[in-house]
Amino acid sequence: MKIIRVLLILFLAAGTLSAESQFLHRSVCPSGEIGMELSTPSAHYLPMFGEGSDSSSVVKGLIRYGNLNIDPSGESRSTRLTDVEQVIYVLDGTGVLTCSKVPVPICKNDFIYVPAGKRFSLANPRERKLSVIIMWFRITPGDTIKPASEMMIANADEVPFQVLGSHGPTTTFQLLMGTTLSTRDKLPAASRVNSLFVMDFAAGGTNIPHRHDNEEEIYLILRGKGDIVAGETSDGKEFRHSSTIGDAYFFSPKTLIGFYSLNTEGEEHARILAVRFRYP
Repeated sequence: MKIIRVLLILFLAAGTLSAESQFLHRSVCPSGEIGMELSTPSAHYLPMFGEGSDSSSVVKGLIRYGNLNIDPSGESRSTRLTDVEQVIYVLDGTGVLTCSKVPVPICKNDFIYVPAGKRFSLANPRERKLSVIIMWFRITPGDTIKPASEMMIANADEVPFQVLGSHGPTTTFQLLMGTTLSTRDKLPAASRVNSLFVMDFAAGGTNIPHRHDNEEEIYLILRGKGDIVAGETSDGKEFRHSSTIGDAYFFSPKTLIGFYSLNTEGEEHARILAVRFRYP
C-alpha cells in the first residue's frame, strides 16, 4: 500500500466547526519525499504529520509520523535517537531491522518498539518494496512512565480481535501496544504511547463517536472505506468525511472522533490502524 503525503486540510476553531474541533487530513499523492535521519538513495521518507510536514505547529505529542519505503536490495541509514522512542508498523513487504547490531527479520503486520538510545536501521534484501509507518515520540526527564529498555516485536496476526464494551459489537479491536503499565496490550513497552491498535469493522460497523480530553490520536485506513467523524458543527452535528484506504487523520484533544464503515456484506472488512498518545 502506498501511503504518501499530501493534501492537508486543517480545521481550527473557526467557521462551521465547534471551538473544540481540530484535526488534520492527509491523502494519497505521488510526491512529497523529504530527507530525514533514515533517508538514503534507496530509503524514501514521506511525511504525514509532525516534522517534515506543515503540521508541526499543531501536532504536539508527536515528532514524526510518516511512511518509509525501502527499495528492493536497499537499506536505510543507521541512526541513534536520544530521548526518542519509536514505534514501527510494517504495512507491506519483508526485511530486516537491525537494533544494537542484532538483525531481526520483519514482515507485514509486525509492530516494533525501539527504545530511545538504541542504534537501528532497516534493510530490504527482497525483490519487493518494504513499506513501514514510522512514529517517533519524545521522552522527557519528567515522564513518570518509564519505557522498556530493549526492543520488542510482535505480529498483529497473533493478536486476537476482541469487543470493547464502550464501542459496540460491530467493531473489534487488536490491542497491540501500550505503556509499560498496560495489562491488556500485547506489548507493554512505551512511555508516551497509550495505545496502538487495529480496528476491524463488520459490514456497516461503527466506531461510536467519542473524544479524548488529554490525548492526541491518528487514524490510518488500512483497507476498506467509510465516513470518518472528525469534529462537529457549531450546532453539534457530526462532521463526516468520506475516506478510503491510505487516508490518515490526526485529532487534537477534545475533537469528536468516530468511523462509519461503508463496506457491505460480502466485501472485505474495513480496518484502521490507530495510535493514541499523551498530550504534552
